[in-house]
Amino acid sequence: MRIDILTLFPEMFESFLTTSILGRAVEKGLVSIKVHNIRDFADNKHKQADDYPYGGGAGMVLMPQPLSDCIKHVLSQYREKTYEKKTKIIYLSPQGQVLSQQMARELSKEPSLILICGHYEGIDQRIIDRYVDMEVSIGDYVLTGGEIPAMVLIDCVTRLIPGVLGSQESILEESHTAGLLEYPQYTRPAVYDGDEVPQVLLSGDHERIKRWRRQQSLKNTLKKRPDMLKKASLTEEDYKFLKELKDSE
Repeated sequence: MRIDILTLFPEMFESFLTTSILGRAVEKGLVSIKVHNIRDFADNKHKQADDYPYGGGAGMVLMPQPLSDCIKHVLSQYREKTYEKKTKIIYLSPQGQVLSQQMARELSKEPSLILICGHYEGIDQRIIDRYVDMEVSIGDYVLTGGEIPAMVLIDCVTRLIPGVLGSQESILEESHTAGLLEYPQYTRPAVYDGDEVPQVLLSGDHERIKRWRRQQSLKNTLKKRPDMLKKASLTEEDYKFLKELKDSE
């Protein structure tokens, strides 16, 4: 997958793109990520990329010319290679569809993404109308710019690309992947400060461990995110366990 990031603050991505799992994925060539400074495409001597909004009001708006030329530059590079379909252009915006695990799975199948990081009061609407395929938000709150949301989207999407994580099994058992929150995790030592690891995890009985983990996921979800249970795929055994939990309260 190739990802292009369009931003006013490329320095924010330097550490993010070179560390941990994402950094290793880039080194292996599983993901190619390029950062483009929108200011570099401004056609004025001061490299100004924002201006006051028409109609008045507080804040600044990203101008259409630098952003449009930046997008055109990136798209011209894409034309040099063959892609299965048109590159998806995403604008990180508080007005967008909220990022979910399902959306991340769908985006991970794209051959390429262009991410536009807005800033200040946003970007000129003409850019959205002309270029943007979808707007994405990471939650119902407002941030200073789209850089942090872009990082969240990149991390969420790229870890689903085959080979990026060491074990695909870990993806299948994570929170939200199966519509439930993940079960509690434990590691050595077996006893720490008087607290013991649940004995079932030390039993070596894989069926008992699997059943315990499923029940703990249900328990976690009921306690923290009961709304998720409405959409989760549950078995008769799951419903029975949840009923017992509710009856015991």
